[in-house]
Amino acid sequence: MINYLVRRILFAIVVLIGISMVSFIVIQLPPGDFATLYKQRLINQAGMSAADAEAAADVFRERYGLDEPIFIQYLNWVKGIVTEGSFGYSMAYSRDVGGLIAERLPRTILLALLAHGISTVVGVIVGIYIAPRQYSLGDNVAALIAFIFTSVPRFWVALVIIYLLVFTFGQQHVSSFFAPQYALAPWSWPKLVDFVRHIWPIVLIAGLGGVARNMRVMRGNLLDVLNAQYVTTARSKGLTETKVMYKHAVPNALHPIVMYQGMVLPYMVQGELEAAIVMSIPTVSPMFYDSLINQDIYITGSILLMYGVMLVIGNILADVFLAVLDPRIRYT
Repeated sequence: MINYLVRRILFAIVVLIGISMVSFIVIQLPPGDFATLYKQRLINQAGMSAADAEAAADVFRERYGLDEPIFIQYLNWVKGIVTEGSFGYSMAYSRDVGGLIAERLPRTILLALLAHGISTVVGVIVGIYIAPRQYSLGDNVAALIAFIFTSVPRFWVALVIIYLLVFTFGQQHVSSFFAPQYALAPWSWPKLVDFVRHIWPIVLIAGLGGVARNMRVMRGNLLDVLNAQYVTTARSKGLTETKVMYKHAVPNALHPIVMYQGMVLPYMVQGELEAAIVMSIPTVSPMFYDSLINQDIYITGSILLMYGVMLVIGNILADVFLAVLDPRIRYT
């Protein structure tokens, strides 16, 4: 196992280097750069002439190294990460990228983990319940709900929830984590309740698709396992259906769910993106969206690299959990 983990970590480093290179190149493919937007703002807002704005944009490019070839910019960015722990400088926010991400990342991961936990638990439980009841009313209703959850756009659900909260329930401050009176207050039970009141829409919206997927995967795989020969043998030995289900069938049906955990966190962050943008919640996702629009390359590249790290670490942990769950798996 140790040798396997060491090899996986070494391969992960190579994968992350590839992800950083591809993402850094892709985000610079659109024409123009942040200096182009800077020039346009000088013309529209400051009333500069086109020639003066172009000269100012050239100075801006030279200051931030945007006039250098892409591979030089990439090497300077990676060098800063490795040697100084710096992820570059945000031209839009005029701040270090690492500090910007560090402020928003814990909240983003918390929301994603809550959505993931709820979607996994609910999806697996419902899948276990409906699998032995194939084609029953409950199975058909669950299939319809799963279809709706995977089909309805998340931004539309966010708009509906905002409308209901504001106009039906009269809730204020829906675009923040806390009400104003709790924003700077120390943690307490009322502040925790207020925090839950503000984050539940994000968790719900981000986890809807996960509930549907986990339910369908668990149902389908559990049906296959229940028809396997070793399950028939267990029944023939006189074991109760409950013991057959939860001791023999369910653990083996969980394998695809466990393997899916390796890629679920970036997926949940993606689901949180639409809701956070619509509801103006200050997480990493709206900042990532703004950086794409503004071509703020160091924020975009750093967040994509962060997603890659989460994906790689998640896959390694999923492999380890799968080995614990299934003793037939051996790593050499």
